[in-house]
Amino acid sequence: MSREAYVAPTSAFNTGTTLDTAPGLTTQYICGDCNQKVLLKQGDPIRCKECGHRILYKERTKRMVQFEAR
Repeated sequence: MSREAYVAPTSAFNTGTTLDTAPGLTTQYICGDCNQKVLLKQGDPIRCKECGHRILYKERTKRMVQFEAR
């Protein structure tokens, strides 16, 4: 099968929108310099809105994560 003839599989459950690409979805980060909380949307410049620092850390989830160790 040639590359041009390939058709990507589609699913009946696929609506074309995921949580990562949904418009208006923001992610909270913490500035590495001033510790200010920064909300960023997809496509926003990675820069603190208070001090202009460009190193941001993703905030840890509040959801409990448990792993099974051997």
